[in-house]
Amino acid sequence: MLAGMNERFIPVATSELRTTQAAEGLRRRAFTVAEIEAMVEAGIIAENERFELIGGEVVPMSAKGLRHERLKTWVVRQLAKQLPDTIGFTPETTFRLSPDTFLEPDFVLYDTAVGLEGLNGATCLLAIEIADTSLDYDKGRKALIFAGFGIAELWVIDAVTRLTTVHREPSPIGYRRVADVRPDDALTALKVAGLELRLAAYA
Repeated sequence: MLAGMNERFIPVATSELRTTQAAEGLRRRAFTVAEIEAMVEAGIIAENERFELIGGEVVPMSAKGLRHERLKTWVVRQLAKQLPDTIGFTPETTFRLSPDTFLEPDFVLYDTAVGLEGLNGATCLLAIEIADTSLDYDKGRKALIFAGFGIAELWVIDAVTRLTTVHREPSPIGYRRVADVRPDDALTALKVAGLELRLAAYA
């Protein structure tokens, strides 16, 4: 699965980070999560650089705008109010999925008995992405990665329209069930009892 990902996920150039793209047919140097973490620790890569590692390839991420950050702040407040002590949530954590892949979703929810130390594709109860300029990527390539690693449920919230695309039933080729939830309808999670978000309440 990961070998196939390497062919599909090619770094995207941004104004913040210079990237190179190998000519067709040339091999690219693949990195591991451990190597990337060592480079950050050594100062070779700045701690505030935003990127994900997908199948060994570094994929730069665009800067998050004010609209994204305001909605994320609102979601933080809702999660803090509604979640019991048995359910943890962490924003923008480095979600290590394999030796050569990590993502940085806006939120991951998990059982506190498992903790971040035990967080993986099987133990993640819910992943949430808030998308502005990255909407197509989050609903497309990134959703495929989450599904491939067995993340049970993914919400992609459109920061502009507040429409949420709910992905469920992961498989190696994507989520089998994908449905849109309107802002005035309740968002509920399969594995997180008691959680209910209504994006229409965000102002």
